Amino acid sequence: MERDKNNPGAAEAVPEPPWRRARKASTRRPLTRDAIVETALRILDREGVDAVSMRSVAHELGTGPASLYWHVANKDELLDLLYDRIIGEVEIPKGVRTWQEQIKEFAHAIRAVLREHRDVARITLARIPTGPNAMIRMEWMLGVLRSAGIPDQAIALGADAATLFINAFCYEEATPFRAAGKTGDIEQGAELLEQYFSSLPPERFPNFAALASALTMGTVDERFEFGLDMLVRALESHARPTRSKRS
Repeated sequence: MERDKNNPGAAEAVPEPPWRRARKASTRRPLTRDAIVETALRILDREGVDAVSMRSVAHELGTGPASLYWHVANKDELLDLLYDRIIGEVEIPKGVRTWQEQIKEFAHAIRAVLREHRDVARITLARIPTGPNAMIRMEWMLGVLRSAGIPDQAIALGADAATLFINAFCYEEATPFRAAGKTGDIEQGAELLEQYFSSLPPERFPNFAALASALTMGTVDERFEFGLDMLVRALESHARPTRSKRS
């Protein structure tokens, strides 16, 4: 897909997965896969993930759904392409810094991009990104972790855990808190939970009574930073000392 901020044109050089068959060019109307994805992105930003469908995209483009199938197999592939288009907006960290700082900056960049596009985080869970933009960024991250002297298996498990954390956190951010018939943001939900935890009988729930404030305190940003720091420290514990080269 297009729109890779870090390396324009590089995405086309990444081979597509074997299960994504090549599409024949349509002779019916001048429609491209990129145009379809950009249209899906407009619908997503305007109305959310639930509004994105082959029919809604075709309607926005002023054509019928059948014409889209020349370029995109189905809705599931459309969401894959849409997600990769968005991942293409994530800036790859540049400059000489520690690997820990690079990984943290990368995680913050992903979160920032996902937050810009409404509830797109909903389609990140249980979806393994294999688009060109995602592959380029994963290749960079794997390289950073390998250069840090982290064993291969720890890299594989750590990268998976980090991806799940970021996606799940962004999913929660994009999902209104619901409890006791009320809907609100995470901060409002924290207030309700603190009130509930504090109301529990201390003789039956002594730990909730003691930790009612601690369990619900902190901003969303602080919680994200804390979780990210735990992941990086866990990876750091596996890192082998790197030998400096002799001049």
